[in-house]
Amino acid sequence: MASPLLILRDTHLTFGGTPLLTGAELQVMPHDRICLVGRNGSGKSTLLKIAAGLIEPDHGDRFLQPGTSVAYLPQEPDLTAFATVGDYVRSAFPSEASAHPADLYFDALAIDPGLPTTTLSGGEARRAALAHTLSPEPDILLLDEPTNHLDLPAIEWLETTLNSFRGAIVLISHDRAFLEALSRRTVWIDRGETRAQEKGFAAFEDWRDGVFEAQDLAQHKLDRKIAREEDWMQGGVSGRRKRNMRRVAELREMKTERKTAPARPGQVNMEASEAETSGRLVIDAHGLAKSFGEATPIVQDLSIRIVRGERVGIVGPNGAGKTTLIRLLTGSLAPDAGHVRHGANLETLWIDQNRSQLVEDKSITDTLTGGRGETVFVNGRARHVATYLKDFLFLPEQARSPVSALSGGERARLLLAKALAQPSNLMILDEPTNDLDLETLDLLQELLGEYAGTVLLVSHDRDFLDRICTRLIAGEGDGRWTIYAGGYSDMVAQRQGEALAARQQARAEKDRKST
Repeated sequence: MASPLLILRDTHLTFGGTPLLTGAELQVMPHDRICLVGRNGSGKSTLLKIAAGLIEPDHGDRFLQPGTSVAYLPQEPDLTAFATVGDYVRSAFPSEASAHPADLYFDALAIDPGLPTTTLSGGEARRAALAHTLSPEPDILLLDEPTNHLDLPAIEWLETTLNSFRGAIVLISHDRAFLEALSRRTVWIDRGETRAQEKGFAAFEDWRDGVFEAQDLAQHKLDRKIAREEDWMQGGVSGRRKRNMRRVAELREMKTERKTAPARPGQVNMEASEAETSGRLVIDAHGLAKSFGEATPIVQDLSIRIVRGERVGIVGPNGAGKTTLIRLLTGSLAPDAGHVRHGANLETLWIDQNRSQLVEDKSITDTLTGGRGETVFVNGRARHVATYLKDFLFLPEQARSPVSALSGGERARLLLAKALAQPSNLMILDEPTNDLDLETLDLLQELLGEYAGTVLLVSHDRDFLDRICTRLIAGEGDGRWTIYAGGYSDMVAQRQGEALAARQQARAEKDRKST
């Protein structure tokens, strides 16, 4: 039987006086495919850094099999110590002569090795970091949100590449489709501890819900037992004190157990402020065209009619012009040709991927209230900002913290909290799933399902697109956009059907000519 490549035992770590990990464990076997899951802030990234040897825990053991190579992909790669992308990627190799595998990744990921690292977009930096991590072919890959900032073609390439990888993989991701395609074992961090299941992510949510139900049942039984023992004590314990000290001590232990049991993680409570109902027609676009200078057209000859209640997704490679298309459809950018007509009573809410509505030095409270007191209005109801923040899993003591102190997940939740308080009947979401944990994604999906208005959504999350969208607008290159019914899986099926029909037609034409 093969020996473990990496073991973390009884790992404890405290940040700022708050325990983060309280006995977490991880074992990585050769060829493992492990997904590391848990709520934002549960310690997933921290445990991965401990596994990589980058953080020393307060207590616990780390064992790495001698001769085992480990490569770690951080959530936010820092390339600033290197002049060019090529310098950064090749630094993963002991010498320039041994770095030739990197060339294959430059081609596969469409990376220019001569690009200066100071001018990279988020997607370019992520592709460079992937090349740096993958090309040495380590024994263990530790990947923290590898699909962030990647477009769909790059995500699908990465999925295929990792499926053929010969080493072990430990993976953190919010992309359900990606996790389901790659994982064969699940390690769940919950309230500082880890649980493991020998199944992939597809089985995780049923398992998690079963664990919570069992814990709730155990707590209910403990509460009933405590109540019975307290009744007994009140009914004559003084006359039997010496004989029943053991029973009294057991009751004290049960109460201690009940008091110290970790609380269930909170749930985000989302509610969108809805404006007056819009007219049935929301957007009616005909013959839209747009290009910048003499460059390849971004949009050419696109026509679409969007009615109230639709959820329209926009997909395509990075640089295809998805945000430009949204600006054309909403009227914030004038087309070179064609026209757009909007329905009546539109009130638009825009959540952009750059989070431009958040100001670094503003407090969380001022971000939500605009600096006007401590009241937020949601659907016409006044709510104290601390109560509203609790719905988005913020602690009361965070209310005065600056935005700059927040993690990526906290910023994503704050932006949602700010945006959803704004009345709207047309919601535009540009990459809304970045940095959100799976539970928050579920609740965002439910909110969008119940939203009475219309949704335009840009996303690279295939599962989210499948769950939300009634239609997709897909960039095909050279300014061409095709409209498909349904979500991402429906688009793939339609494209496959069209490709099959084209092959059959070509074969029939060939047979006709040969006869």
